[in-house]
Amino acid sequence: MKARTHPVHLDLLRIRLPLPGWVSILHRLSGALLFLAVPLAVGLLAWSLSDEAGFWALLEGSRHPAARVLALLLFWAFAFHLFAGLRHLALDMHWGVGLQAARRSGLAAIVASVAAALAFAVWLLA
Repeated sequence: MKARTHPVHLDLLRIRLPLPGWVSILHRLSGALLFLAVPLAVGLLAWSLSDEAGFWALLEGSRHPAARVLALLLFWAFAFHLFAGLRHLALDMHWGVGLQAARRSGLAAIVASVAAALAFAVWLLA
């Protein structure tokens, strides 16, 4: 009888993904978050365009700290999805497919999205 060499079960908490793997997973999660936020955004836009009172109520509500945190989270998701998507397009064209280049481009996507989110946070608090 031959001994098993593959794992019997998959322990997701013990798997150590490389940085490009995390970037790929976060790209999918940020896309899902943005997709789920579309109905909220459309509803808020419709409310703000319904009448003048709706616009002023939405403007006042946007000053609440929870609304600002949500806006910052959605902005980060958009920025990360954009930069990781550009990275994936480059990989599809066989640019930077080597291990070191993939690590650098993954780190660049993370750093660029965090920098964009920090700039947005500074603008949001001003």
